[in-house]
Amino acid sequence: MHSPLARRPEAGGASPQVVPVSPARSTAAAEYLLPVGWRGISAQVAAALGILTGLWVAISPWFIMLQYRGANATVTDVIAGLAVAAVGAAALASPRGYPGLQFGTLLLGAWLVISPFVLDEKVPIARPMYWSNSWSGGVLMALALAGFGVLLRPAR
Repeated sequence: MHSPLARRPEAGGASPQVVPVSPARSTAAAEYLLPVGWRGISAQVAAALGILTGLWVAISPWFIMLQYRGANATVTDVIAGLAVAAVGAAALASPRGYPGLQFGTLLLGAWLVISPFVLDEKVPIARPMYWSNSWSGGVLMALALAGFGVLLRPAR
């Protein structure tokens, strides 16, 4: 079986990087190379965990009681959760991640932390929503900050 990618050994015992074998296939191979080293892998792990957290936020209204009457908390969680999952999927699909997507995740995480307090002004919110959204928002903010640390650190 012929593979368009070959492994080139790195100096100093570092992990090998993926490089295109032939120039004819270099454009197709350069579009998406496998993650090289811990930077690429950790960015993809953070994106995958962001997707899972977003999916939890989106489906949590069917598992926990969010508010005593009305549906604005349910709609807010579904929209925010699907937006987080979409941002995570876009970050996972990109070969090296984008700092702009991490910033979007950071903003969505902050919204999840403050949304119960904002929504509580109009309709009383149940305690499980405070806990679920606060933990989910905190996890998303931590993942976004970790992603910033990985993506903005200069390569060695």
